[in-house]
Amino acid sequence: MNDSDTLFEYKRPRIYTVSALTEEIKNLLEERFDFVWVEAEISNFRSPSSGHYYLVLKDQHAQIRAVMFRPQTRYLKFMPEDGMNVIAQGRINLYQPRGEYQIVLDYLEPLGVGALALAFEQLKRKLAGQGVFDPAVKRPLPFLPQKVAVITSPTGAAIRDFLKVIHRRFTNVEINIIPVKVQGDEAAAEMVNALNVANQELDVDLIVLTRGGGSMEDLWAFNNEALALAIRASRIPVVSAVGHEIDITIADLAADLRAPTPSAAAELIVSEKAVLTKHLDDLKRHLWSGIRSSLQNMNQRLTLLSKSLRDPGRELADSWLRLDDLHHRLLRLIRQGTHDRKKALFSEHRALLLNAPLNMISSWRQKLGFSQRSLLLTISRRIKDDQMNLTLKRERISDLNPLSILKRGYSITRTLPDKTILKHAASIDKGAFVNILLAEGELDCRVEKTIIGGKS
Repeated sequence: MNDSDTLFEYKRPRIYTVSALTEEIKNLLEERFDFVWVEAEISNFRSPSSGHYYLVLKDQHAQIRAVMFRPQTRYLKFMPEDGMNVIAQGRINLYQPRGEYQIVLDYLEPLGVGALALAFEQLKRKLAGQGVFDPAVKRPLPFLPQKVAVITSPTGAAIRDFLKVIHRRFTNVEINIIPVKVQGDEAAAEMVNALNVANQELDVDLIVLTRGGGSMEDLWAFNNEALALAIRASRIPVVSAVGHEIDITIADLAADLRAPTPSAAAELIVSEKAVLTKHLDDLKRHLWSGIRSSLQNMNQRLTLLSKSLRDPGRELADSWLRLDDLHHRLLRLIRQGTHDRKKALFSEHRALLLNAPLNMISSWRQKLGFSQRSLLLTISRRIKDDQMNLTLKRERISDLNPLSILKRGYSITRTLPDKTILKHAASIDKGAFVNILLAEGELDCRVEKTIIGGKS
């Protein structure tokens, strides 16, 4: 090897493959930015059926793609929306097939408002749009319920306060306690099941859903969509008494009546027995007074009528004439009514013939046959598309095989006898034997000279 060859080798730049260059960029990015926090605005938010969230994080001057995979999205208390300002945490990732970098998110928090408060407002807007809180669908409470089902924790202060007020006001009320968790991840599901039990298995007039006060996190089980829908689906009226007077939950808004506290719920649903007794006595006095007044009026009227009584025969003749007139009018109405009913019956008979089950079955059979043929064609096209995609992926895998690169004139040099791949000229000594792997075959060679940094 002469000096001109050495100069040529020194000036020649390193040539990367696209895959090798992308891999080096990927390693640099992921090592430099392991975990990052970003403050940004959300745009282009998408949530496909896979359950993953795809979005763009941007500010006034730049933007970056981001993705949150389904295992992480399950822990979010709110739904991201376009235009929402957030703080995001994740790691930088480069997707090699497209050469695009993005943030794989592990955590997302809204700015300016807590995640629970935002989730509450989002669910409130959603259910309000469905009419769950509409006053028109709320059922009236029974005046004096005889049997009440109370869904709550059996050990909490709420049930003690509720029972104390109930027994003070009206001891005849039968209370059925359905024990549930009122806090934690399983609480909402247990309360939904308790509502179903009360509707299907218990003969009660009213359901009370209650617990004592707490923080927003403690009361979060009552801000559940499934629980709100179960309250509205209940055939028995539901009273919600959750927390203190200042606490408002989704269950309160969905219930037929919201009580500010458990004690207030007992006072609202059961009237005090002494008050009812006094009210009945007042009604009794008013009734007797009304009866006496009516009797006096009737006696006075009877006296007046007896003075103005006329000849009965004359009244009887008028009555016979009116009766005969009414008889003829009744016959005309009967004939007309019979005629109208016959016409209506004939129309309904024709409608039944047109909508006979045999005609409808034939029509549905035709529709079913068409749907079956359409389904078979769709399945056939899908199989062909999948086979074509499989062929393309096989060809892609073959192109990405490292040995395929050798067919373009590259080679791999390995030490002997262990055949370790050589990456640096300094790793081999003069006179050592090496193995060169080509696209077709191998060469065993001896090193005559090594060049490192332009010097041999």
